Amino acid sequence: MSAAPLAATSAPAPAPRRVLAQAGFEMKMILRNGEQLLITLVMPIFVLVGLTRSSVIEIGTAGATRIDFFAPGVIALAVMSTSFTSQAIATAFDRRNGVLRLMATTPLGRGGLLAGKALGVLAVEVVQVVVIGAVALGLGWHPVTSGVVVAVIGILLGTAAFTSLALLIAGTLRAEGVLALANLVLVLLAVGGGIVVPASRLPGVLAHLALLLPSGALGECLRGALMHGSLPLASVAVLVAWTAGLAWGAGRLFRWH
Repeated sequence: MSAAPLAATSAPAPAPRRVLAQAGFEMKMILRNGEQLLITLVMPIFVLVGLTRSSVIEIGTAGATRIDFFAPGVIALAVMSTSFTSQAIATAFDRRNGVLRLMATTPLGRGGLLAGKALGVLAVEVVQVVVIGAVALGLGWHPVTSGVVVAVIGILLGTAAFTSLALLIAGTLRAEGVLALANLVLVLLAVGGGIVVPASRLPGVLAHLALLLPSGALGECLRGALMHGSLPLASVAVLVAWTAGLAWGAGRLFRWH
């Protein structure tokens, strides 16, 4: 029997195809998981409808309608939930179950695995923005159209910062610890991190502290883009600084098994 046909059929697919296949797998895993779907889509939509259709939270909107005021922050919340909480929990359990170690030995490799995860997160975020944006438009949202491209820059910066944070804790802590910590951090940042409610509306020292958090910076970026058509440079600098520090830490401390 000739070995040539066997070698031809067993050759790995080109690297871009392997990465895209992994990205598609990652996206499907998030969107098919009920708990992940609750965090990434249901919760942000519930927050959006609740804030715009009730007066439980009285807040000055500086002349803007409630939907124009809250929609950018809710999109920022959705981006944070996918790139941080969802990714941290999924990666931590993949690591505990040995999936990361096994995948790293395949032709996909460690670099391809991480690239696939990053592209999968971006694909889910596209779904989130489309769905949440459609709900917001149905509620009367009027974003500044010239700020849409700028908002994409803010989303990419926020995704980089929160994905770095997710990999840092997923690669250093036990899976059960990551599950508790990621959900706790999500709640704390959603309530007092300046992401849905602007930092300037928070009480006391939080009004200053939130501006220095990645959550507050991401919220300010999307509010600046979708309400005024501009990108706050100070918030961009905060996100870049967080990304650099967290990515450095993840690169140094991440354990694959």
